[in-house]
Amino acid sequence: MSLKLYYAPGACSFVPHAALELAGAAFEPVLIKLHKGEQRTPAFLALNPRGQVPVLVDGEAPVTQIVAICLHLDAMFPQAGLLPAQGMARTRALETLMWMNNTVHPTFTHVFMPAKFTDDPAAQASVKAHALGRYRELLQELEGLVAARPGAWLAGAQPGVLDAYALTLLRWGGFAGIDPTTLPQTWALAQAFAALPAVARVIERERLQLNVYKPTVA
Repeated sequence: MSLKLYYAPGACSFVPHAALELAGAAFEPVLIKLHKGEQRTPAFLALNPRGQVPVLVDGEAPVTQIVAICLHLDAMFPQAGLLPAQGMARTRALETLMWMNNTVHPTFTHVFMPAKFTDDPAAQASVKAHALGRYRELLQELEGLVAARPGAWLAGAQPGVLDAYALTLLRWGGFAGIDPTTLPQTWALAQAFAALPAVARVIERERLQLNVYKPTVA
């Protein structure tokens, strides 16, 4: 059965993009240019009426939402160890994955796209400033999880979707003015993950710069 991944460079679609490469899966990557509104074309909306990436098409069936896609790929490629197979290790990994997706990720959305939450410019500035402080706190929490990880990677002995999401969230912090090197455990993990040949292919395909932080000049 064929696999096709619709992705946007640097977006959360990096997570399943990396997972597919780690699994050694045969798939077709399809670039969606968000800045050109390609996510709002009739063809894309037929796949995902919400107009969001990622979308994984398995055969003829589109699958949306990060957690659902990650679980789908984990079931398809159990040998890849994208998530722990069972027991408390799996429970803890899912706990972290869902926290990343339902807490850290939407907090960054409030920083990066406050207009999604209010059309009042003054309120947008307030939403952004408040969310930025919260995002810093959440990255510090992520730093603690990385420091206490049960193995070389966030879920244990094998690299997987948690590491891909950690890299994504840390990288986004650079756009919010957060220097990734101030989170040394997470920065080291992201660098090690990015250096894996499978992940390096994704980074090259998406043309990503790992550290996008730019110091403010006084």
